[in-house]
Amino acid sequence: MTGVASTPTEDALYADVTALSGLDRLPCSPGEAEAAEWIAERLRATGATVSVDEELVHGTYFTPLGVLNGVAAAGGLAVLAGRRSLGGVVAAAAAAGIWQDLTGGPRRALRRILKRQKTTNVVASIGPPDAEHTLVVHAHHDAARTSFIFDDTVAKFVIDHLPFLMNGRDRWPPLMGLVWGGPFAIAISSLTGGRKTALAGTVAAAGTAVVMADMIRQPVVPGANDNLSGVAVLLEVARRLRDGGGPPEGVRVILLSAGAEEANQEGMLAFARRHFPSLSVERTSFLCLDTVGSPDLVLIEGEGFLKMFEYPSHLKERVAAAAHDAGVRLRRGMRFTFATDGLVPLRQGYEVASIGSMTEHLIPSNYHWPTDTADNVDYSTVADAVAIVMATIARSANGETP
Repeated sequence: MTGVASTPTEDALYADVTALSGLDRLPCSPGEAEAAEWIAERLRATGATVSVDEELVHGTYFTPLGVLNGVAAAGGLAVLAGRRSLGGVVAAAAAAGIWQDLTGGPRRALRRILKRQKTTNVVASIGPPDAEHTLVVHAHHDAARTSFIFDDTVAKFVIDHLPFLMNGRDRWPPLMGLVWGGPFAIAISSLTGGRKTALAGTVAAAGTAVVMADMIRQPVVPGANDNLSGVAVLLEVARRLRDGGGPPEGVRVILLSAGAEEANQEGMLAFARRHFPSLSVERTSFLCLDTVGSPDLVLIEGEGFLKMFEYPSHLKERVAAAAHDAGVRLRRGMRFTFATDGLVPLRQGYEVASIGSMTEHLIPSNYHWPTDTADNVDYSTVADAVAIVMATIARSANGETP
């Protein structure tokens, strides 16, 4: 039930989300750091071994994407002025940079020269470090700025009045393709000589740069569903593991609450640099929890802003079986055209599964909107996510297959 806690578990989840949603948790902000310490304190209280990793990152997504589109627009003007080779090279470089940024890639050259700040990752380890299998369950505690581009009026109109447009479809169109499409069109026009293509790409790139610049002045949302709902699951799982005597034999659980996810996974990329060398690909799997407070839980089949990255079937089936064990309905068959922290370990060779949620309009509740408050989260769904995680931990003993 949205905004109403009706069980002891839901009471605890509601309390955690309410406490954290009052903090302004923009990536790399004092509020994000305060949230990290709050989370770490409660994880330590469960007996977990906890560290708070400070990581140097840039901390936004709109600045790199805006700069790259602005550069591409300048390249487009060069193409239109007859300097096709120069303009094409500039636009192609911008398109390549945007592709890396929007697909979870680690090679983000522009971010290395932009202003850098500290983000905070909270890492809690429960169970023996030499366990046969490590399950990393992760969410993020930072929050995004809002923008008119996150208004869900069109999605609601389509489902309510034009549902045939989505019949048989497992995803919404990749709208972030527009962010990449302008620079790409300019680069193509430099090869083909198409002035209309160059003009369209230049207008699109310039428009994107303006939209991204506008985000700098927008307020930060409370981020209760996205993604304090996932953080609350981590905290409840830690309490249950404490009360149950820890993970099953042969399993170590790492509970990771990452910062700077809203900066296109910068916190998770920093976690990868610091911790992946000690996490065997063969003996480690990841379970991403992102925005699990909408009415219907979803086992995400694949995700990506520009390219659809499929999650491996083996771990998806294990999580689906765990949901069955827990008596929880977990929707299948949907793919998300946005990106979560799950893309980072997936692209680096780990087994990953990701759980999200959606409304009847096939979108997360209040996504990046000021109404994403603690009172607008469905805590029965969040409690179901806890049950799935606990059942997945049980099924992870000695690499058990579904």
